[in-house]
Amino acid sequence: VQPNNYSTFYDDQRQNWSIMFESEKAAVDFSKQVCIAKCNSSPALDSVLCQDLLLGDGQGVEAGDSLEVAYTGWLFQNNGLGQVFDSNVNKDKLLRLKLGSGKVIKGWEEGMLGMKKGGRRLLIIPPAWAYGAQGVAGRVPPDSTLVFEVEVRRVKLAKECSGSDGLSVSSRDSPAPSPVPSSDGFSSD
Repeated sequence: VQPNNYSTFYDDQRQNWSIMFESEKAAVDFSKQVCIAKCNSSPALDSVLCQDLLLGDGQGVEAGDSLEVAYTGWLFQNNGLGQVFDSNVNKDKLLRLKLGSGKVIKGWEEGMLGMKKGGRRLLIIPPAWAYGAQGVAGRVPPDSTLVFEVEVRRVKLAKECSGSDGLSVSSRDSPAPSPVPSSDGFSSD
């Protein structure tokens, strides 16, 4: 995935190709289908498949960084996107998570590494990296492969969280009042 609705790829002869799409939506939809095709062509999915949809800006996130994300989760059914089982896209609250803290499924911890603020990515997660044989009662059947579209809306890098003395620093500690009502260290943009 490239900026301005471009995608580039190599064919079997290592020849480089570029495709320009007429809209961001067309580029994103194509990238989703590429990821689904990759999944369907692999004999057994044993790790997380990631496909960037939009690249985003800034530094790639790593373990220890705190994120706020919007997401939609589908069951992978009939070789494609099945039923939506979870989403926070049309809700007021974004999901907050700290990468590497083990509070989300292993597939997210792995699949979101390197994402940038404003970036969107499709993740196809095998059962072993998701909810496994247990599933989630009433929502995710046992041994389900899951598909998530995740968008990183806010990032707080772990490096920004501690001062030189190792103490936590946030906008609350500054003498000037913050113009942002939530002074949790996340930037307002």
